[in-house]
Amino acid sequence: MNSYKIVFMGTPEFAVPVLKALIEGPNQVVAVVTQPDRPKGRGRKLMPSPIKVLAEKAGIAVLQPEKARSPKFLSQVRDLAPDLLVVAAYGQILPQELLDIPRIMPINVHGSLLPEYRGAAPIQWAIIQGDTETGITIMKMDAGMDTGPMLLQKALTIGPEETFGELYERMAGLGARLLVQALDELHKGTLKPRPQPEEGISYAPPIKPEMARLDWSQPARRISCMVRALDPRPGAYTLWNGQRLRLYMPFVLDMDAMDMEPGTVCRVGDDGVVVTTGKGCLGIRELQWPGKRRMPCAEFLRGRPIPVGARFES
Repeated sequence: MNSYKIVFMGTPEFAVPVLKALIEGPNQVVAVVTQPDRPKGRGRKLMPSPIKVLAEKAGIAVLQPEKARSPKFLSQVRDLAPDLLVVAAYGQILPQELLDIPRIMPINVHGSLLPEYRGAAPIQWAIIQGDTETGITIMKMDAGMDTGPMLLQKALTIGPEETFGELYERMAGLGARLLVQALDELHKGTLKPRPQPEEGISYAPPIKPEMARLDWSQPARRISCMVRALDPRPGAYTLWNGQRLRLYMPFVLDMDAMDMEPGTVCRVGDDGVVVTTGKGCLGIRELQWPGKRRMPCAEFLRGRPIPVGARFES
């Protein structure tokens, strides 16, 4: 079986299992493209992406254009003469001029069951919307936003209390396995693109910072989905006494809120802080002050008690 020459494009942890699978497989990764190093942490030190770290460890050439449409970058990719362009969470919309370069096709590993959740944050939005199922789509890319023909698709169940971080890790593993299957079928000549359905289209725009502040007038189940979708980052929060308090590991209680205003703490125990909402109550098992680590409720309350009747701001 002849191997394909592949240019891989990816940036975050989601793309790491995909690149690992390509490196360990029969094909040749001739270059890796990732976002430029960005400042992170309190010291704002420039840090490489997880994909750059993996590529350099494997001895693969790394390209880091500011813009994927720059003439210099397009020329570099043309010179590599790839058979395939494989993309997994790269972080930019790619121009048609780039997608036309690979001899066979550009392939994308997308974190939803297309045509649902086209866009930047499909995993978070599946949790926010309370879905019980999501999945991976391997697709042939075009210049639209996740509009290209589908090559392979596999569903994955979302656990009732699963967080974004947990689902993200499982989805990354599934994406790697499904891509390997797609390349194997491509070698055999059995990979058949099919158009996306025209019905059921939805979008997953980027998660904005203002979305992380909780609205206690919403039903408990809706708030629980938001907390899970933003765990571990950016972390859902509420304000208490003017300070930002991050909340994790929620559970829903279909109990009477006793006519308390939404956002009022109605019960405090080692198992969690329970807060009234627009419908039902929400329990929180882990909390975090700014600059501190997240803690189980019992440990947190020993250092900073939260009394029954305390009011969290919406």
